[in-house]
Amino acid sequence: MSGRLRGWIEGLGDIFWLRPALLVLLGILLGEAAIRVEHAGLPTGWAEAGWIYAGGESGARALLGAIATASIGVAGTVFSITVAALSLASGQMGPRLLRNFTRDAGNQVVLGIFLGTFANALVVLRTVRAVEEGSFVPHLAVTLAVGLALLCVAALVWFVHHVASGINVETVIGLVHDELCATIATLPAAGTEAAPAPDAPSGGHAVRFAGSGYLRGLDEPGLADWAAAQGARLVLRVRPGDYLLPGGIVALLHGPAEETEAATAAFAGAASVGDRQAAAQDLEFAVRQLVEVGVRALSPGINDPFTAIAVIDRLGAALCAVASRRLPEPVLRRDDRPVLWRRVTDYDGLCDAMFHMIRQNGAGSAAVLIRLVSVLRQVGEVEHDPARRATLRRHAVLALEAGRREVKDPAGLADLEACAGVAGGFAPCDPRQGASPLGTPPRGETPLEPPFGSQASRVSTSRPQNAGGGPGT
Repeated sequence: MSGRLRGWIEGLGDIFWLRPALLVLLGILLGEAAIRVEHAGLPTGWAEAGWIYAGGESGARALLGAIATASIGVAGTVFSITVAALSLASGQMGPRLLRNFTRDAGNQVVLGIFLGTFANALVVLRTVRAVEEGSFVPHLAVTLAVGLALLCVAALVWFVHHVASGINVETVIGLVHDELCATIATLPAAGTEAAPAPDAPSGGHAVRFAGSGYLRGLDEPGLADWAAAQGARLVLRVRPGDYLLPGGIVALLHGPAEETEAATAAFAGAASVGDRQAAAQDLEFAVRQLVEVGVRALSPGINDPFTAIAVIDRLGAALCAVASRRLPEPVLRRDDRPVLWRRVTDYDGLCDAMFHMIRQNGAGSAAVLIRLVSVLRQVGEVEHDPARRATLRRHAVLALEAGRREVKDPAGLADLEACAGVAGGFAPCDPRQGASPLGTPPRGETPLEPPFGSQASRVSTSRPQNAGGGPGT
């Protein structure tokens, strides 16, 4: 499935009214079908046996009117209160997480059940006629409307429970983590190492995009096929998740200058642009959502380190899932010839997106930093790639240095140093066990020796250059 199609399918989930509209249409069709069956004639004995409504036209009018009034009134009241509750919850977890509520299929279906019941009752109500109008009471349709009303009661009970649990911060963190893991699952499994990526060619003809918005998806294999067919090479300047400015350069074409217009058309056909970012091809999208929850929890107004620790745990679990995956290659080839260079998320950029902001905002909390170092150690036990382990060690060093600058509690700092001192050796990170087998280094020395890999040299705390030729974040 192409990136453009995946972005379009994910965009359908953001359309809150789509499922309710389909259920409203279904309610109308059910009402019309029941009325036609009534006109065709019902089997004798149904009404006498009590299977369907057997009252007169006045009772049918009153019953259908009550169903219509109650369903639309309850739907409006409940969803208004829900939006107010979500607005308050977004102050703690971030307004962008309201997207999870609008994308929730259960919320959309419940709204559709209420509105579909309302539409069904109106359709049936218009056919009820008194004796002077030519008596007609759609007994089957009224019975169906009563059944839909009972379904609304069940849906209301489920919806209250679902929303009450849905605004719980642990539930929200779990949902975003599941979305991140689903994106990671689309990565290829780790196997044979990819061929070294050649450097992107310099220069080229600018390919510009006239529109604006977030790049939700991009059919990069399709662009590579186009470049190979034209005998050209493309160097992408943007990737899914970036915001495209009107007239901005999105790629550089290495080929005939007259192909620039065709390259622009090819990019426009391969790109899916919208008002919001999408997670289909943007690995860091769900990471940013998780980090936002953690950063808000560490703000002075909330001061909830336990939520930040829960976020760190989920980020560590995601890195463990990445350990068995291969991140996207920066170069696409056709017939062993590089034809497209793209910006991709490398391991350094992924870890930077996960831990930089949490470490910076939680530098004064020994509990958060200890948990961060502990999670990095546990991920290092799962990850076997030396370069990735060096990245994990770099973030552990940064966490220790931040704690030495900001943590005011001597006992908390001592626990952090004890935890960091065993990280390199993968010993149990429990400050209560005393000094690590490697010994706690003096205040002026950086611990974590030996490093996560087999190298004995100290890893720089600055982020290394992206081997793919482009930025990793």
